Amino acid sequence: MRNSLPPVPTKLPEIEVADAFRRGAPQVVLALSSAEVELGGVKATGKAGDVQEVPADGAVRWVAGLGEGEPRDYRRAGAALARAVSSVDQPARTVQVALPEDVTAAHVGALAMGLFLGGYRFVVTTEDPKPAVQTVRLVSPSAAAYADEVARVRELAAAAALTRDLANAPSNIKNPAWLANTTAKVVGSAAVTVHVRDEKWLADNGFGGVLAVGGGSDSPPRLIELEYRPRGAKTHLLFVGKGITFDTGGLSVKPADGMHLMRTDMAGGAAVIASVRAIAALGLAVRVTALVPAAENHVSGGSYRPGDIVRHYGGRTTEVGNTDAEGRMVMADALAYGIQTYKPDLVVDAATLTGAMKVSLGLRTGGLFSTDDDLAAAVIAAGTRAGESWWRMPLVDDYASGIEGELGDVRQAPGGPGGIMAALFLREFTAGLPWAHLDIAGPARADKTYDDVVPGASGFAARTLVELAASYSA
Repeated sequence: MRNSLPPVPTKLPEIEVADAFRRGAPQVVLALSSAEVELGGVKATGKAGDVQEVPADGAVRWVAGLGEGEPRDYRRAGAALARAVSSVDQPARTVQVALPEDVTAAHVGALAMGLFLGGYRFVVTTEDPKPAVQTVRLVSPSAAAYADEVARVRELAAAAALTRDLANAPSNIKNPAWLANTTAKVVGSAAVTVHVRDEKWLADNGFGGVLAVGGGSDSPPRLIELEYRPRGAKTHLLFVGKGITFDTGGLSVKPADGMHLMRTDMAGGAAVIASVRAIAALGLAVRVTALVPAAENHVSGGSYRPGDIVRHYGGRTTEVGNTDAEGRMVMADALAYGIQTYKPDLVVDAATLTGAMKVSLGLRTGGLFSTDDDLAAAVIAAGTRAGESWWRMPLVDDYASGIEGELGDVRQAPGGPGGIMAALFLREFTAGLPWAHLDIAGPARADKTYDDVVPGASGFAARTLVELAASYSA
């Protein structure tokens, strides 16, 4: 079974920029909603994401709608085009796209993002997936001006695709050791140092939260530690990502419906891992340390229990109320360790933490909690550039007393409001540093296609983290 997994990371299509068409390869015309386009007897609406195939009696084979021509419309058009080209019986290996005269680098970058990610597939079958388009040629007299933007966007798209790969991998393969070893193989380089801490190291160093959550599984937990330290960096960011490779809920067991989706419960950790890879590939002048506490939350005689008192890294204790609130348990250890060990300037964590966020914000917007207005604004701005939507949620201090413990320092599951109380719990382990908590329980998974997202893990948050790091690059 291990050998039947698709390669990680998924190979993205190649995107070239050129000032002339190549003879023989089919062409694509991009059309605004306000334009009337008729080719080969086919009328195109110009609606964003609407792709019409033209009878193959000329050079043009597809017309792709651009809507109002905003960057998001270009991204939607690129994604729809990638899917359309891949779905025909004999897909073209190379497709050429004529860029409008008034296109900007932002438009081209958005189009490239859609083309890179729109045809993404992750399947584990005995048959090879349908061949997709391998090369897209963007044609414009000003092509040379867009090459750098396409190269930059490729790294952002690669981060989203790697996040999807890791989160989509089935959990009979993806245990904590697999996630750690894959990270070391894929991300470790001359620029990024990866340390994998095993269960003995975790026990020796007092990671009680990670050990408690991982205690019910035959697959022991790991802490994945990544360091990117470029010369000239003036800001040090700490990223922490939840890495629960499967979540049964533990003794507070989840309902059977939907439990199969818990293979993506490490999507926050995957986003952190993939973002560091992209940050290093782009050579950003910002120091980044990333921590992913990885564990399986299973049911056995070794499972932790409601009513347990768990001692975290650094000595603080937590009263356990619900073993299905396991994400905050492992992240508390990682936050405390990362801050004490590395002394960063800013802290950002990402996690599929609470179902409450899905109720509050739906499935396409991430929840943002922060103790610092400037950091919150930077995250939202980074998300806007990345094409990911964030909504700032309140950290209501009037609720903070609910976190106070009776037998321990803090309570893990004091009741609602769920998303806010989880954030307030994590805040207890941030040592007063500027901190942002990204709850991606809603947008980390998709049940249908939209924009450049396909069903399954969406890759949400990885691009925002890269853009955030870029905003602090010296």
